[in-house]
Parts: sequence; C-alpha cells; structure tokens
Amino acid sequence: MLLVTSSAAFLFPFMGASVNVALPAIGVGLDMSAVELAWVATSFLLTSSLLLVPFGRLGDMRGRKRVLTTGVGVYVVGSALAGLSQNGAMLIAARAVQGAGGAMLASTAVAILVSAYGPSERGRVLGINAAALYSGLSVGPALGGFLTYYLGWRAVLLVNVPLGVALFLAALYKLPDQAPDRAASRFDWRGFATYAVFLIGGVYGMTQIPSARGFIALGVGLAGFLALLRVERATREPLIDVGLFRSNISFAMSNLAAFLNYSAFYAATFLLSLYLQVVMGLPPQTAGLVLVSMPIIQAFVSPAAGRLSDRVEPRVLASSGMALTACALFIMSRFDATTSVIQVAVALATLGLGIGFFSSPNTNAVMTSVDSTRYGVASATLSTTRQVGMVLSMGIATLFISTRIGAANVHEAPVALFVDAMQSTFMLCTFACLVGIVASVFRGAIHSSASSNRDSS
Repeated sequence: MLLVTSSAAFLFPFMGASVNVALPAIGVGLDMSAVELAWVATSFLLTSSLLLVPFGRLGDMRGRKRVLTTGVGVYVVGSALAGLSQNGAMLIAARAVQGAGGAMLASTAVAILVSAYGPSERGRVLGINAAALYSGLSVGPALGGFLTYYLGWRAVLLVNVPLGVALFLAALYKLPDQAPDRAASRFDWRGFATYAVFLIGGVYGMTQIPSARGFIALGVGLAGFLALLRVERATREPLIDVGLFRSNISFAMSNLAAFLNYSAFYAATFLLSLYLQVVMGLPPQTAGLVLVSMPIIQAFVSPAAGRLSDRVEPRVLASSGMALTACALFIMSRFDATTSVIQVAVALATLGLGIGFFSSPNTNAVMTSVDSTRYGVASATLSTTRQVGMVLSMGIATLFISTRIGAANVHEAPVALFVDAMQSTFMLCTFACLVGIVASVFRGAIHSSASSNRDSS
C-alpha cells in the first residue's frame, strides 16, 4: 500500500516538474506565447483543483481503490494525447485531461495511506509519501531537460505513458480493497456546480486582468463563492464541509497555511525555468540540473520533518519552514540578468529546505485534526487547497507576464521586461508567505487535542 501510494505521489508532480523545463522548447515547437505557455501548466492545475474534492468524496462513497485506478488510466490517456498534440489548444486540452486523472490520484492516495496507519506512525509514512512526491519533483527537471535536449519535448510527455501503465497494474493487483466509509451518501451536485463557477471564474479572471473580461470573470467567481457558502450550509451532506472550517480551527488554519505556502512558491519553477534558459541562455538539460537543487533538498528533509512532527508540534516545524520559504523568495525577487547560477541554486536549495520543513508536518496536522470517516474529504480538501494555491501562484505570474510582455513569444520579448515581471511576482509571493506564517502559528496545538479526543473516546 505504501509503495503504490508513494508511486502515485511521485507521478503527479513528476509531470509538472518535467514539463516546466520543456516549456521554452514547446513554445518554439508549437509557436505559443508566454501567456499560452503559462496555460499549459495552469490547465492541469485548474482541472485537478476543480475535481479533487469531488473525487475525494466519491472515493469515500464508492471505494478509494476504484477511484485511484481509474485516475491512473485517465492520466495515461491524457499523457498520450499531450505528447501527440499538434497545436497549443490541443496541448492545453490534453493537460486538462491529465489534471482530471491526477485529481483522482491525489484525492485518494493519502486517504488510503492514512487509513492503514495509526496516529503514532502517521507522520513517518506521510514523510515517506512526501519524499516520493519531492523525488518526482527532483527527477522531473533533470529527466525533462535531458529528454527535451536529446529527444524533443514530446518525449517528456510520452514517458508518462509506460510509467502510468506500470502504476495501473500495481494498483489493480496489489492494492487491497477498502470498504467505502460513506457508501450510502449522496453526491452534492449543487455544491459542485457552484464550486466550479467560483474556481473557473476566479482563475480565468486573474489571467485576463486588466481587461474588462477579466473583471467580469472575477465577479462571476465571487458570486459562485457566495453561492457555494449558501448552498453548502443548507446541504445535509455537503461536498465542502464549511462547518468543518468553522468548528475545527486546526483544520482551517492548517489549510490556510498550505494555501498561502503553495501560492507563494509554486510559480518559482515555472519562472526560473524560463529565466535560466531565456535570460541566462542555459540549455534545457543544464537548467533542469539547476532546478533539481530545490526538490532534492525537499526529498531529504520531508521524511525527517514528518517523523519529527509525531513528537514536536507541527506548527513549530511548519512555521519555521514558512519563514525559510519567505527568505528564499525575497532573494529570488532580487535576481536580474547579472545573477550567477550559483546564486540561483543556493536560493532554490533554501526554498526546498523551507518547503520540506513545512509540507509533511502540515499534512500531519490536517489529517490528525479529523476523525477517520473524514480522511478522504480532509485529504482532498488539503490537496485542493494546495492546488488552488498553485493555480493562484501561476495566475499571479501570468498576470505580471501579460501586463509586462503581452502576447509576445517569450524568446522575442525584451529581457528587462521578463525580469521585471519575475521580480514583481516573487515580491508578492514573499508577502503571501509572511501572511502564511501567521496562519501556521495560530493553528493551535495538534498533539494535545488529538490526545484529548482519544481519551474522550
């Protein structure tokens, strides 16, 4: 079970990390602008963000193994379509299919894992799961750069097909069946509809600002959010348990911290991939090796941080990680055309250290704050929070790129304009991370509350 779920955790970020390195080559091969290249990443994130909670709910209702294996199949189909894309629109659509499959993986893998291990071992196995996730992030840039340089950008997408098939067979034949926790539940279609309006309107609006269309879309997204709150309060079995956020301060603040953390750092790999290749002139395989310095530190730190969070309050570890992340992002906001590769690598390593100390302790805090019948929803909610944070991060980057560069090809845009967009993005992300430290500190004590719950039981 640990092997299959860790493999799923590896595959999901591996795709995103490897594709980021290939983006400049994709832009040339399919004649895509910088904003369109941002949508190659955003379409994957937006679709997975939209579907994570619904698939987490379906996993609780119909069985998590069924949802996970179906997700792997969808992911394989999306990878094949993406690798065979003939234009930018087809690639963006195929990435959305990948995102749907990835949502089925991410919404069930952690819930399957947590249901098999007790509270005393949870931090350890979540640390291993996080290490697999960051291993995917580590291998992605290096292998993506290698494949792009020697075989072309299509190989980066098609390599996921055999990896996905292997995971599908392992999950189908080796993953034990788990009885649904909420087999008699009904799916909340009204909640899903309002949630879709909120997310799609908000994200699309961010990428279209400052046009009138962007502000209209943001208004639609805001209306969807207000409708979502009203619908979910009146629903007996809501898709998103708004009451859980109101009644469980640890759950609410841990998710808020995750949202702000991922909003702050996620665009870094996308921006620095373009920066290293377009501004500094590095070939893709070298840029990939530089980008590895962030996730490889995360892969080493996350298991230790996860084990430590079984004994030390997660808010202490996670808040320290957020502080390191803020320092790294501020350093990146000073990058320009004269920055050395060593400076970039050191800043990325510092960022990886901060994220490694934050991620698994924060996940441990979220999952420990709820009872076992809500593991699927809690896991999917946390994954959605992170994914929406990623989408927001990419939205911020796209906003600054579109206002500075416009629809120009990234290779044709003036270097100074791209650097200005990158610096502005990192400054805003630094502020978001500083706010996240406050949310992380004020989440409350997790271990004492969990012990109280067990004693009362």
